[in-house]
Amino acid sequence: GKAQILTTIDGEEPQLFDIVIEKLLNQQEPNGKSMIIKVTDPLCIEKTGGIIQGMSGSPIIQNNKIVGAVTHVLVNKPDTGYGIYMDWMINEADIRK
Repeated sequence: GKAQILTTIDGEEPQLFDIVIEKLLNQQEPNGKSMIIKVTDPLCIEKTGGIIQGMSGSPIIQNNKIVGAVTHVLVNKPDTGYGIYMDWMINEADIRK
């Protein structure tokens, strides 16, 4: 579904850019390839072509909640990449209360 990433591509201020979460992958253990995302924001695509080095860790926001973070880009399809589920990060950091 529709979502956004919060990242910086110009200057020092982070901006929200539109993406689509295309597929959620069923996982039994933490993996940096939890979901497939596609950048749909025209400005982001114009300036970067999609996901670029340095965007790793950018929050993925859906329905005003952080649901994950950007992890990888598909080299042959730079507007598409992967994200990791936020739950995996919270569990691995052992910070759930």
